Amino acid sequence: MAKFRRRTCIILSLFVLFIFSVMMSLKMLRPNTATFGAPFGLDLLPELHQHTVHLGKKLDLQKSDRIKSETNTKNLKSVEITMKPSKASELNLEELPPLNYFLHVFYYSWYGNPQFDGKYIHWNHPVLEHWDPRIAKNYPQGRHNPPDDIGSSFYPELGSYSSRDPSVIETHMRQMRSASIGVLALSWYPPDSKDENGEATDNLVPTILDKAHKYNLKVTFHIEPYSNRDDQNMYQNVKYIIDRYGNHPAFYRYKTRTGKSLPMFYVYDSYITKPEKWANLLTTSGSHSVRNSPYDGLFIALLVEEKHKNDILQSGFDGIYTYFATNGFTYGSSHQNWANLKLFCDKYNLMFIPSVGPGYIDTSIRPWNTQNTRNRINGKYYEVGMGAALQTHPGLISITSFNEWHEGTQIEKAVPKRTSNTVYLDYRPHKPNLYLELTRKWSEKFSKERTAYVLDDQMPIS
Repeated sequence: MAKFRRRTCIILSLFVLFIFSVMMSLKMLRPNTATFGAPFGLDLLPELHQHTVHLGKKLDLQKSDRIKSETNTKNLKSVEITMKPSKASELNLEELPPLNYFLHVFYYSWYGNPQFDGKYIHWNHPVLEHWDPRIAKNYPQGRHNPPDDIGSSFYPELGSYSSRDPSVIETHMRQMRSASIGVLALSWYPPDSKDENGEATDNLVPTILDKAHKYNLKVTFHIEPYSNRDDQNMYQNVKYIIDRYGNHPAFYRYKTRTGKSLPMFYVYDSYITKPEKWANLLTTSGSHSVRNSPYDGLFIALLVEEKHKNDILQSGFDGIYTYFATNGFTYGSSHQNWANLKLFCDKYNLMFIPSVGPGYIDTSIRPWNTQNTRNRINGKYYEVGMGAALQTHPGLISITSFNEWHEGTQIEKAVPKRTSNTVYLDYRPHKPNLYLELTRKWSEKFSKERTAYVLDDQMPIS
């Protein structure tokens, strides 16, 4: 009888554990039809919410510890402050598969530290207040205080690095090369512009191009919504980029079906500008058109809402990308909509570039945004996204991101770290290079499958 009771207890325990695991998996993957409440990232989606974000007082990270410790409940006492970065000798280029120039990754060069920049930049990101004062009062305010307290739920293997440090840039290129990523889409502001939390970064482009070329990587430009961006200054900025960087061997060009090799420009928050303004730049009859000129290119619009499809057509864009790593947050970022978006793009001869991310957590800078967290599930979330993207037979796939640490979408190496106030997330039980290895795996798969379906597309119909 005792043996029977013991066996019954074991079976019940296993059953409860199974149910718990299923519920956690469902929470992590988050169904596409989930309701998300107010959108996150006021700076990211200004059209969807026009409230101003105010900055506040002193930061109290203890309230967000519960989220930050979600995957760090084991072996906390054994966590080291940081781990040493991998040595350059560990990467043997001859042993790696070919680069996949149809796989792009969004890259940010806005980080700074006292050694190279005289101060911390972006690692000390402010905590953004919720637009509703009744909600905002329940969350911490102020700024992060590097190096131990940074604006991220993960901690980089390289520490609170400077994007100006040549050794950091080289390490990043080496990591991308190890992952078989062929192209980095560099977040770009004009020389006289910057993001609201950073400094001008255009002067870093030559070094980034040089380091990328060393590893046979290419660089394309992810044009950010700089102040007063419109069709006229976009023409000047596209001209600036092509005139200044277009002859560099690492400058990316995409060969179209017509045989042209054209630069590519991702245009973040493109929907802010009215279609008739974009048409001045992107249609052949536009008042200052780049079409059929030395400054022509492939201009890729960000699709957030379904209604943006017609705006993109009217604007004269060459394709769409979805950017967000949060499955279900927007129409464009929802995996279930990618097949229809691909059909739409095929119908109108547009490029469809789905964006895949390893996960999402921005509660270090938006502590009220837990509903949009997407847990990584030890790489499963990333692989589900890659699989969904491949099912659409895209010409290109973009990855969000290499190093957007604020939003926890990075595939860059992260390490375990804890302080008196914070337990940072990490990639355990796997190594810090988990997402580079997964990217390499899917890069090879994408390359093989793309070859097959591109050939199929080119075959005559019998």
